Amino acid sequence: MNSVEFHTFGTRRDGDEWIIGRVGSDQFMVIPAEGLRAIELLREGASTREARERLRAETGRLLDVESFVAGLAESGLVARIDGRPIDTPPLPEPTFPRLRPHHVRWTQHLLVHLGLAAVILAGLVVCLLDPGILPGWRTMIWSEHGSLVILGQIALAWLLVLLHEFAHLATARAAGIPGTISLGTRLQFLVAQTNVTGIWLLPFRARATVYLAGMTLDATICAAALVLIFLFGPHPLLSMLVLTELGCLLVQFLLFMRTDIYFLLQDLTGCRNLYGDSTAYLRHLISMRGHPDPLARLPKRERVSIRAYTVLLVAGTAASLAFAAAVTLPLLISLVATAAGTLMTGPDLIALLDATAVLALTTGMELLWARAWLRRHGHRIRALLSRKARPPATTADRDLPGTSHG
Repeated sequence: MNSVEFHTFGTRRDGDEWIIGRVGSDQFMVIPAEGLRAIELLREGASTREARERLRAETGRLLDVESFVAGLAESGLVARIDGRPIDTPPLPEPTFPRLRPHHVRWTQHLLVHLGLAAVILAGLVVCLLDPGILPGWRTMIWSEHGSLVILGQIALAWLLVLLHEFAHLATARAAGIPGTISLGTRLQFLVAQTNVTGIWLLPFRARATVYLAGMTLDATICAAALVLIFLFGPHPLLSMLVLTELGCLLVQFLLFMRTDIYFLLQDLTGCRNLYGDSTAYLRHLISMRGHPDPLARLPKRERVSIRAYTVLLVAGTAASLAFAAAVTLPLLISLVATAAGTLMTGPDLIALLDATAVLALTTGMELLWARAWLRRHGHRIRALLSRKARPPATTADRDLPGTSHG
C-alpha cells in the first residue's frame, strides 16, 4: 500500500490505549499507542512499508501495518487505499438533524444543573414534610372505562419516555455527538433508546452528563408534580405523573439490562463491553466444547467486574422472565379475553367501543415489540435457519480461505 486516506475521526486516551472512531457511527476501536502513531505516519503520506520501518526504528518492534490498515478499513475508518475508494457504510441520519449543538448548549450549563437539583430537592423535602402526598396505585384508575385508562397511561408514559430520550439526545448533541432515537427491546420490554456511541470520545464528565440526563429529567418532573400536589392538593394527572416517573426511575436500576445506570456502571468499572463480555463468558461456562475463556485476554479488574455482572445478569434475567410469565402474561391474556368476550356479548355501543380500544392498544403494543425484536435479532434467526438448511460442510468447505465460521 503506497497511500492510505482516512475519514475524519476522533480519539480519546484510555489508560495506555486509545479509543478511535468516527463521530456518528457505532463502530469504535481500541488501539495501542503504536497504532495511533502508525495512523499519524500514514496521514503524513508514508506508505505502509515506510510506516512499518519508522515504527521499528522508534519502538524496536516489527509491526504488521498492512493488517492493521485492513482492520481499520473494516471498521469504516479508511476512505481510500492507493486512491481506490473503500466501500464504507454511510453514517446513520441523526434524529432531529436541524438541532445544532448551539441550540442545546444550555443543557451543559451549571446553572441549569443547579436549578434541576433544586427542584428535585424540593420534591424530597415535601415528601419528608407530608409522606401522605405520595399517590397510591389506585389513583391510576381514574375512569370506569378501561380503554380510557390504558390509552391515557400509554400516551403519558410514551410522552415521558420520549422526553427522557430527548434529554440524552440534547446533552449529547450539545457536545457535538449526533445521536439517533429508535425503538428497541430489553427482554420482554418495548423501549425507546438513544444511540450516542460517540460519547466514548468525550471526557468522563461529559459522558456522565449524557448517561444521567434522562433520569435527571424524570426526577425533576416527578419532584415538580409532588410540589404541586403539596401546594394545591391531589389531581389524577399529577398522580399519574408521579407514579409513572417513579416507575421509569426504578427501571433504570435493573442493571441486568442496558439501562442508563448500567452504562454508568460500565464506565466506572473500566469495562468497554460489560454486557457483551459477560454474555460471552456465560456461553463459555455453559459450553461443553472446551472453548477458551474469553476473559483471559482482559485485565484483572475487568475480569472481576465481568464475573460479578454475569451473576447479576443471570439472576436478573431469570427474575424478569419469571415475573413476565407469572404476572404480565396472565394479565395480558385476561385483558384480551375480557375484551373479546365483551365484543361478542357487549350490552351497548360504549362497551363495544371500549373493548375494541383495549384489544387494539394491547395487541398494537405487542406487535411493536415483535417488530423491534425481529429488527434486532432477525439476522440471527435467518442465519440459524440457513445453517440448518445447508448440507453438512465438507473439509474443503471449512478450509475455504477468508471464510469465518462463528
